[in-house]
Parts: sequence; C-alpha cells; structure tokens
Amino acid sequence: MHNHHSNHSSSTVYVQGDATLISLSRAFSDASDLNSIDCLLRDLTNTFVNRRRGLPEAFFIPILRCYSRLRLPYHAVRLFDKMHSEFRCRPRVRSLNTTLNALISLSLFSHALTFHSRVSATFSIFPNLLTFNLLLKCLCRLSRPDEAVNFFRDFSHLHKSRFSPDVYSYATVMDALTKDGRVDEAVLLLDEMSVEGCQPTEVNFNVVICGLCNNGDVSGAGKIVRHMILKGCVPNQVTYNTIIHGLCSKGKVESAMDLIDCMVKKDCYPNNVTYGTIVDGLVKANRLNDVEQVVALMEQSENASPGLFVYSILISGLFRSGRFDDALRLWTLIIDEKGIKPNAVLYTNLIDGLCVAGKMEEVDKVLVRMKEEDGDCKPNVFTYSSVVRGYFKAKKPDKAIDTWKDMIAAGCKPNQISYSILITGLCETGRLRDGLMVFHQMLAKECVPDVIAYSSMIKGLCDAGRVVEGMRLFYDMSAHGKAKPDCITYNILFTGLCKAKELAGAMGLLGRMVDGGCDGDNCDPDEVTCNVFLSALGGGEKGNEFFDGLLVRLCKRGRGSGVAGIVPVMLQKKYVPIASTWEKVARVLCSNEKVQRNIKKCWGVMMGGNIS
Repeated sequence: MHNHHSNHSSSTVYVQGDATLISLSRAFSDASDLNSIDCLLRDLTNTFVNRRRGLPEAFFIPILRCYSRLRLPYHAVRLFDKMHSEFRCRPRVRSLNTTLNALISLSLFSHALTFHSRVSATFSIFPNLLTFNLLLKCLCRLSRPDEAVNFFRDFSHLHKSRFSPDVYSYATVMDALTKDGRVDEAVLLLDEMSVEGCQPTEVNFNVVICGLCNNGDVSGAGKIVRHMILKGCVPNQVTYNTIIHGLCSKGKVESAMDLIDCMVKKDCYPNNVTYGTIVDGLVKANRLNDVEQVVALMEQSENASPGLFVYSILISGLFRSGRFDDALRLWTLIIDEKGIKPNAVLYTNLIDGLCVAGKMEEVDKVLVRMKEEDGDCKPNVFTYSSVVRGYFKAKKPDKAIDTWKDMIAAGCKPNQISYSILITGLCETGRLRDGLMVFHQMLAKECVPDVIAYSSMIKGLCDAGRVVEGMRLFYDMSAHGKAKPDCITYNILFTGLCKAKELAGAMGLLGRMVDGGCDGDNCDPDEVTCNVFLSALGGGEKGNEFFDGLLVRLCKRGRGSGVAGIVPVMLQKKYVPIASTWEKVARVLCSNEKVQRNIKKCWGVMMGGNIS
C-alpha cells in the first residue's frame, strides 16, 4: 500500500478531495501501516500551501486511534497539536477524546490531565460525557478521590445543560472512594443516583459490595444485595463471587457454600472464580477433605472445571498442612493423568511446598525440569525466592547464595520480597556484613526495603551488639522508608536495648511506639513486649508499675486494640490494674464503635482463643 501511494505524485492522488484523504487515512490506520501514514502526513505538509481550506477532523480520527492502538500516545499528542498549526483543522471533542484515550490507555493519567488543561486554554472545545468520564478516571486512578469528587460535582454542574453523569461516572467515583476506605460515601452516592434519575446498574452495586467486603463488612454487603434486588437489579456472578470471597475471608466457608446453592436456584451458575474462592477458603480452614468434594463438583459442572488456579491452591494447602505425599500425588495426577500443562504459578507452589518440607534435592530436580519447559513456565523471581528461602532454612547458605546468582544470571530482577528473603537469611546465619552489603545494594537499585528487610537488618545489628547502628537504621526507616515499623521491629530493638542495659532508651522507644501509632494498626505492644520489659525490670512492684503506666498511656491515646491485648497478658501474669486504671480501660474498650470488637478480643485471649 505504501508503494502504491509513493508511486503517485500528490497532485494526482488527492484530486478527489477530502473523501479520498479520509479513505486513505482509514485504510492505512486499519492496516496499522505507520510508514504510509507518515508519508501521507509528510506529503500533505509539503503541499498544504496550495490548499484553500483546512483538512476535516474526520481525516485525523483514524490515525489518532491507530496511534492509541499501537501504544504510541505521544504520536497522538503531536498530531493533535499539528491539526491546527499545520493543517488548519480546529480540533473538536472527538479528536480531544481520542487523544486523551491514547494517553489514558497506557496509564499516563497525569499527562492526560496536563494535556487537557493545555488544550482547554488554547481551544474552546465543549466537552461531552466521554471527556468528563475520561478526566474523572484520571483523577481516580491517581488516587485523588477528593479532587475527583469536587470535579464530579463542579464539572457536571457547569455542563448540566448538555450532559449528566452516567452509571460509569458514578461507578468510577464510587470505586475510588471505596479504595480510599470511604465506603459510606460510596453508599451515599449509590442513593444519590436514583434521586438524580440515573438508575444504578449491577456495576454500581458491585463496586459498593466489593468495598464493604474488603472492609470486612459482609453483613453490610448483604444489605446492599437486598437493596439491589428491590431496585430490580439482578445480582450476577461478580456480585455472588464478591460476597463469597468476603465470607471466605471471614472464615465463614459454610455460609459461602450455602450461597452457591442460592446462586444455582437463581439460575446464576458458579464459575471457576467462584469455586476457586471456595477452595481457597476451605484450604485456609484446613478442610482439605471438603476441598476434594468441591473439586469433584467442578468436574461434574458444565460451567466450571478445576484448572491450574484451583490445583495451585490445593497443592499449596496440602503442603501447608503437612500432607506432602498427597500434594505430590496430586501433582502426578495433574501432569500424568489429566495431561494439564503446568504454568509458572503451579511449579512455584510445588517448589515452595517442597522447600517448606525441607526436600531440597527434589526442589533441584523440579527446578531443572522447569527450566527445560517452553513458554511462560520458566522460573521467575518468586520461584527463585522460594528456593533461596528453602536453602537458608535448610542451613545451606552457600547454596542459597548460588541460587540468588543463578536468578540474576537468568535475567530475573530481584524485587522487594526476594531482597528481604536474602537479607533475612544472611543476617540469621551470622553474615551481617553480607546482609548490609545487600541492603545498600537494594537501596542503590531504588528498591524500597519493606518492614521485613528493615527488621531483619536491625535484628542482625542488635544481635551483633551494634544497637546504636540498629537504632540509626530504625530512625532512617521511620523518616524516609515507605515501610513503617511494626510490633516485631520494636520488640527487636527493645530486646537489643535491654541486653545493652539501656532500659531508659527502651522505655523512651516504648513511649514512641504508643504515641506514634493509631488504634488497630500493627504496632500495638504485645506479650513479647511485656516479657522483654518484665525481664529487664525484674517483675514485682516494678512490673505492676510498668503495666499500669502502659495501660494509662494506651488509654490516653485511645488505643483500644492495644489495651484489649495488654489487659489479658497482665491478668495472666497475676498483675492487677489499680481502680482508676480499670476505669480508663473500661471507658476506652466500651466506646460505641469499638466495644464489641475489643471486648471479644480481650476475653478471647484470656480464654485461650476459644471464643468464636
């Protein structure tokens, strides 16, 4: 096509006018023929002085879409800019939206917003609903929910005479709010839709249901489902799968299985995702016999069949339960009898399970077989990380380091998890110097250490008596690291400081721990914390003062979760708070929004976790 075009002069090819140009634009774009597109645009640029009028917008739309499809967003932006400057075509909303979409399809959300601002300042282009939704998507994907809500209100109000937000607009904002933990606001938007004459669809309901389930409020999600049905909106597979996942996450597998029966009665049949979620829940509940029944049901179903996802979960669960022989039998069944070709995930789960079982010779054999596979079955960073951890666990640090080198040689880029595993292994085997070297290498590679990497490094320093350096790393973590110290990090430092006879420093750090966290985070003092300080203080009256002071400070900060964890530890060790402290404890634990959760936690720990 390019040769045909290039063998004709511009004056003979374009005599038919705009219709010919538009046809060429469509033909070249549909064929993704970038060479011909470039020649066409170049020839037009060279001969444009002879044209009496500008090119129509319809000429540019196919080319802009072609650039978007070929993942060339900046080509689209440059062409958009040339439309007016070189081809005297005033851009309208279609070309604006097409260029915006080219940027957004590659997640260039900030660039899309900047582009729109620039275009808006240059041309008087009236946006339409698609423009609105594209810009809304940018703000939401950039995790700027407040700006998204303001834009949703202001922009739609400004242009209300020409368009109103649709179900997609609402769903976009609701999704951003739920991901920001503001599910209540998303529910209010759901109610607002009906008032504004925009009837919610299953997409809108599912967004809210997913947000509630992710927050652990499966009961609230159930209420939304009932409201959904009252509104004449039928729950679909996504709805049921979301609720089932929420129930399984709460350990309510029986309720989840009952819901499957309800699905079938409503002529909505479970798919692989549904069954996979149930299998995952049953595996986590260690109900592996029930898993086998579910797999049998899948094999009989017309809408689902056990595949790699389900088998991966099951193999992983069997290994975690110590049923190594059963896991290996299942692997043989999958490969030899069912003829299923394993993927990298299934291989990695098998390798990880063998590493947990300490069967490193078998791991080597499977790894060799995996390397010989074609396609996407090659070992990845997660595979190698499991092997590195397995060798460290097997007290073979040299083999672990060799595996790490193999990973690098294979072109696998280490990630946060793999670095953490290597640093932890090196520090635990007394190779502190190597651990520090890897830690600094991680920073140099701009791979941000997670809390495990920091904690392992701090523990290595403290165990070596280098507590000051451990504290320095802790402060660096707190000030610059995206990872925040958790209870384990603090307990490592408490132990190191107390061993170094730095009790005052440990007490000061405990104060920072209590004052710096917030209720329900992963940074409450626990039984290990108490044991470290009781050992350093020697128990007795000093122990009582320690517990009493800790409870008062936790109460003052409103740390109900921390109080609920410390009270049973205190009572188990035969320490009793004074009356005024009891009063503070009761006031914090019985605050309206926390009373059930905290009392249940407190008594659950005291009774040995026997409260369901």
